[in-house]
Amino acid sequence: MRKTIAVLALSLLASHVMAAVSPEEAAKLGTTLTPVGAEKAGNADGSIPAWTGGIPKNAGAVDSKGFLADPFANEKPLFVITAATVDKYKEKLSDGQVAMFKRYPETYKIPVYPSHRTVNLPPDIYESIKRSALNVKTINDGNGLENFTGNRYYAFPIPKNGVEVLWNHITRYHGGNLRRIITQATPQTNGSYTPIRFEEEVAVPQAIPDIDQAKAANVLSYFKQSVTAPARLAGNVLLVHETLDQVKEPRLAWIYNAGQRRVRRAPQVSYDGPGTASDGLRTTDNFDMFSGAPDRYDWKLVGKKEMYIPYNSYKLDSPSLKYDDIIKAGHINQDLTRYELHRVWEVVGTVKPSERHIYAKRHMYIDEDSWQVALVDHYDGRGQLWRVAEGHAQFYYDHQVPAYTVETLYDIIAGRYIALGMKNEEKSSFVFGFAAKAADYTPAALRAEGVR
Repeated sequence: MRKTIAVLALSLLASHVMAAVSPEEAAKLGTTLTPVGAEKAGNADGSIPAWTGGIPKNAGAVDSKGFLADPFANEKPLFVITAATVDKYKEKLSDGQVAMFKRYPETYKIPVYPSHRTVNLPPDIYESIKRSALNVKTINDGNGLENFTGNRYYAFPIPKNGVEVLWNHITRYHGGNLRRIITQATPQTNGSYTPIRFEEEVAVPQAIPDIDQAKAANVLSYFKQSVTAPARLAGNVLLVHETLDQVKEPRLAWIYNAGQRRVRRAPQVSYDGPGTASDGLRTTDNFDMFSGAPDRYDWKLVGKKEMYIPYNSYKLDSPSLKYDDIIKAGHINQDLTRYELHRVWEVVGTVKPSERHIYAKRHMYIDEDSWQVALVDHYDGRGQLWRVAEGHAQFYYDHQVPAYTVETLYDIIAGRYIALGMKNEEKSSFVFGFAAKAADYTPAALRAEGVR
């Protein structure tokens, strides 16, 4: 008996030590696998092409506001999935997408275009990824990362379980320091809405020259969000220090309330706390499709499959569009969307018996080339499908950054939704690589940010 226990203990220890992959396996990155860990080869019938390095930085024109030309503007859909034809394609759709056809049979559609594997990253990010493969391990039951140092991106490019796949989404490359102005809409069932405008910054410790790197060792990023419209919300500012191991050191958040002129700690900005100005239509951890700590769920890796996911959504980002062109009753204007067939990682998160969350289960599909979550089906405590998320992705080829054009989260029970990330009417597209200072991300700096 003692011998059996000793063998089991050694086995468990070995599984922890071997969480990082071997040099031989890491050598697949850039050979049989892409530098980020996707399958380099196409699929059997060629409908998913081989990855050949992504598209170049000059793949299209960039206008004076930083908006990108659509490299595939001349393409037409291969076919359009409708409620009448959905059964033919449902093996490559999520249950949530199928449910959208049932909820909106007259208007919901999925236009499917030729697949393009556009994503590529800067050389120093590829070097960071290989370093992660060789060194990074999960600790604290998968809730933290060990040996995740330097340029910290893509912790597990060759993942072995569900939580490692999720960590790749959480630790993916956002282009360094990022500044953006975006609009959120929470339409009523008839399509009427009031735009909510945000000015946001994300800064990473490794790109803040004057920060104390030792104190920032467990910080993944700093996030600041100012509400600038409508007037009743303008001046409120949120600051978040996004920690890596949020069980060991919970996410730190503060809110400046313009009406009270006070800065307060904001512990509700986590897990299933309500999202900013979301009218109850999303949780805090719905932001970025999934963000925050993974500790309340058991994450099962189902495997990989081919699916129709939102991709190369340049048309949806066009500065020639108005928000009224995009926001419609029930769902966004699907005529402006683009879906392609891609391989995804399928991961199911189930709430642990000892934990609580309004989503009892999250069924996720994560793009292999970018590690961005593409689709999520959310289930309530009764096991009923509740909310369906789609991340409409585009690749910012001029800066080599994959990101979202719009994140949508559909409540198929209430018939309402939230659309976050639109910038079509703004004065500029994303600004990458801005100069950040440590003092900008302190609670003391929030009061100066608030305006009425």
